[in-house]
Amino acid sequence: MPVKPYRIIGTLLLALAAAGLCVYLRTPLPWMIGPLLATACASVAGAPTRNWPPLGNLGQWVIAVALGLYFTPQVTALVASLWWAIALAIVWALGLGLAFGAWLHRVNAQRMADVAAPSMRATSYFAGAIGGASEMTLLAERAHARTDLVAASHGLRLLLVTVTVPFAMQFSGLHGLDLNPPVLRAVQWPGFAALALATALGAWAMQRLGRTNPWFMGPLLVSMGLTMTGVFLSGIPQWLTNGAQLLIAVSLGVRFSRAFLHAAPRWLVSVALGTLGMIGLCSGFAWLLTFATGLPLATLILGTSPGGIAEMAITAKVLQLGVPVVTAFQVCRLVAVLVLVAPLYRWLYPEATQPTH
Repeated sequence: MPVKPYRIIGTLLLALAAAGLCVYLRTPLPWMIGPLLATACASVAGAPTRNWPPLGNLGQWVIAVALGLYFTPQVTALVASLWWAIALAIVWALGLGLAFGAWLHRVNAQRMADVAAPSMRATSYFAGAIGGASEMTLLAERAHARTDLVAASHGLRLLLVTVTVPFAMQFSGLHGLDLNPPVLRAVQWPGFAALALATALGAWAMQRLGRTNPWFMGPLLVSMGLTMTGVFLSGIPQWLTNGAQLLIAVSLGVRFSRAFLHAAPRWLVSVALGTLGMIGLCSGFAWLLTFATGLPLATLILGTSPGGIAEMAITAKVLQLGVPVVTAFQVCRLVAVLVLVAPLYRWLYPEATQPTH
């Protein structure tokens, strides 16, 4: 389908107006939550919203570069000392995803008799995994699952976490690690150009290697690598990170549609309830980790929450709740989930992976 510029421009203008309203109302993450809710609601209502994928890539690129600038040598040493807590969080996320998937299957399998048993098992399993939405949908397709339900599950999970957690953080009064290096505020345009070029090469390399989420992981790794070695080229202008949040929000919001709600309403209700339950359980797990690590509860809640890397790291950045720790927890969890989820499925459900005749 050809790209229709007027739909893209109209969607961006709607998102910008929503962001402006949220800035006026002083809501948390106005450049993320306003555009996300506005485009999601408009899409569900049947409005001709449209996203241009390169804009979403641009948003991820900018945010990834900004996050990497927090990893000074001192901060890197702190994060490295928490390797055992990150490992525990990975085990927790895998176990919670398995439990969520099993619960989705138990609640929905009998009510969705039109879906074959192996397909339903794969659908529930990959819908429950706490990982990248696009990657889990691709794995689900290979397992002959209902990819529409898997994508809907992850989209709704991200929406709920992105909206509820920042509001909870702001209104709870919790404080995190204020790791805000002065370099972030110093924008030097020659250095900025060099930083943009280096991180763009990182994205290109990750894309050529076929790695997941190249426009986020590539720039993040390059920006982190430079900062860890004491190379500070430039900070990122605030207006640019605000715009990046808006672009990421639009790319999430347009995934919803009128058909999204009508496809399987009972499935979506169970996903919503399960997601809220996971938020509560992850908060409890984070509370236990505070006693072992001494880190602020707010930082660990964001690090272990069932949201996405970009969304939770943006929350930590805007509310100054410990960006490097949150990013390290989320990145390591995503890598582990992407590596382990498919082998775990084959090991746990060998009968579901057998070819049908």
